[in-house]
Amino acid sequence: MKNSFKPIAYLLITFAFSACSENKKEQKAEIEIPDSGPVFDEVYRPQYHFTPAENWMNDPNGMVYLDGEYHLFYQHNPDSNVWGPMHWGHAVSTDMLHWKHLPIALYPDSLGTIFSGSAVIDKGNTSGLGKGGVNPMVAIFTYHHPEKSQTQGIAYSNDKGRTWTKYENNPVLENPGIPDFRDPKVSWYDHGDGTGKWIMTLAVKDKISFYSSPNLIDWKHESDFNPSWASYGGVWECPDLFPLIDQEGHEKWVLLVSINPGGPNGGSATQYFTGNFDGNSFNADGKEVKWIDYGADNYAGVTWSDIPKADGRRLFLGWMSNWQYANIVPTTVWRSAMTLPRKLELYHFDGKNLLASRPVQEIKTLYDNSEKIEAKSHLLRDELFHLDLKKKEESLASIKLSNELGEEVILSVEEDKIVFDRSKSGKVKFNKEFQAIHEAPLNGLEIYDIDIYSDKSSLEIFFNEGELVLTEIIFPNAPLLKLDLEGIENNGEIHYLNSTW
Repeated sequence: MKNSFKPIAYLLITFAFSACSENKKEQKAEIEIPDSGPVFDEVYRPQYHFTPAENWMNDPNGMVYLDGEYHLFYQHNPDSNVWGPMHWGHAVSTDMLHWKHLPIALYPDSLGTIFSGSAVIDKGNTSGLGKGGVNPMVAIFTYHHPEKSQTQGIAYSNDKGRTWTKYENNPVLENPGIPDFRDPKVSWYDHGDGTGKWIMTLAVKDKISFYSSPNLIDWKHESDFNPSWASYGGVWECPDLFPLIDQEGHEKWVLLVSINPGGPNGGSATQYFTGNFDGNSFNADGKEVKWIDYGADNYAGVTWSDIPKADGRRLFLGWMSNWQYANIVPTTVWRSAMTLPRKLELYHFDGKNLLASRPVQEIKTLYDNSEKIEAKSHLLRDELFHLDLKKKEESLASIKLSNELGEEVILSVEEDKIVFDRSKSGKVKFNKEFQAIHEAPLNGLEIYDIDIYSDKSSLEIFFNEGELVLTEIIFPNAPLLKLDLEGIENNGEIHYLNSTW
């Protein structure tokens, strides 16, 4: 996807296509990018969140699982640490935490730069693009051309995503004359009788359009979704559609839609809908706007495809930034990180189907050592930690992290809302919106459990094991290691985490 409000200079970039790969098959680099060493020790470089080795990154793309590897592709500008001509960067992991950086997967060509999209394993080789009995990995993405607008293309790999060939008859879906026509998320829809079809969930300005295909090449429009009561503060982007089983064992469908601007705390955010999908159209249950994360810094998140049934989880990853300030945050060498991977689950509250985002269990493999927190004040030994706290019943609560420079962040649990204040957290003056105080309504939810995951430049806060979430990036001038608590039980724990680099 693109930022609809990027500076005009970026939108008027003249593509030097002669310098990009005009070939339909990209060259395979023989040397992998190092994934450890001094390059990952910069100030503010996250130590257990994914970051590019260098330069700009935004949306996670093409997330797919194959033969023990989680593939992460991402929007990437290899020549600058600000947004620019988009490529697909690439990394793989066996646990969603330790990543190996691979060469760029998809380059711009004469059809445009490579915007957001998805990837699937074409089981049964419906596309005919697999060779030698291989079910190909197929990427479905948006071509962005400043003159020819946005179209959908595909590329395929028969060697587990290491080399890619663009389909010779791209684009596979032409633009119907709409400026914003992008971010295809594709999945297989099973009719339940041994037959099925591919469904493309596409962001089309201020609605979601559903398309179907028997082969990932020939697409037919099925329906649109844009209820009058949804959030329309900005352009709709980066959708995802998938089923989940609720607490009673019933199947419900979830539709994720990122929006920029228009988030509950300004700028970018992701709303979601629960309801039913019949292979043609999506119908929401209820008429309430719901947000997957009330923090300022979780955007464009989507889920991995082809997770084995034996695992069964719906696994999510988001871009940990906000278009209000993403291009100017105070980092060098690289810019932007991804959130922690999360497991999405449905839960019922007050008669509604809601989405919980829970940190994946693999994070516990990073635990180094732990200690009890038995006083209102505590001095932490390291800035990489998981803080596990229990709130006192019928009490307001406050959690403050600070340093010797007087910098601080304050999290407050009030009667009807959560309040997060990073206005004095360190480097904040690069953008006035970054200094804003953020709020999340409780809507009757009683908070009993608070988990905080701290990295060098981020805090991810999970209430009631992910029933409510805030993701926030910070840039302190010294680690925030002094912990002060109010309204918290004296049985908390601090788990220190090892770096994944």
